[in-house]
Amino acid sequence: MEIKTDVTLPYTRDRVFTTYRDRLTDLLPFLPNIRGLVIKSREEREGNEVYLVNEWKGGGEIPSAARAFLSESMLAWTDHATWKTTDGICEWRTDVHAFPGALLCSGFNRFVELPGGQTRIEFRGALTCDASKVPGVPKLLARSVNGTVEKIFVGKIGQNLLSVGQGIGKLLEKEGK
Repeated sequence: MEIKTDVTLPYTRDRVFTTYRDRLTDLLPFLPNIRGLVIKSREEREGNEVYLVNEWKGGGEIPSAARAFLSESMLAWTDHATWKTTDGICEWRTDVHAFPGALLCSGFNRFVELPGGQTRIEFRGALTCDASKVPGVPKLLARSVNGTVEKIFVGKIGQNLLSVGQGIGKLLEKEGK
């Protein structure tokens, strides 16, 4: 299932790109569905590239009654991202902790410079589900479960990406730069 959302910000491509890449922890106050973020590794590579591994903890707006039924792994994922500064692109892959191998999610964020010093972040990706790899899902039902799971996760991912884009704008606005 396709992931597609855009955010336009009144800041230059370089500012938006570097804020997103280098200041994710500063964005946490603006991300209502995120409870935590740990930067696991950062590697500077040849060709003006940066490779990051971040571990996210979601669930900010999940009711406490529902949390009783959700394990921490169901609300956590690891993001592997290659930031290509020259091209203004971040290629990413996400590993969902709760369902290893069952959910495949990858894509890219393109940072497009617009007239007037504005930037559009284009979030593009795809998520596929193989419910037969989820414990407890009968093989006969796996195919029918795939679409439902994909729709739910794509909706949440889209909301989170939109929040990140908007959070960058709020952070930069707050700083008055």
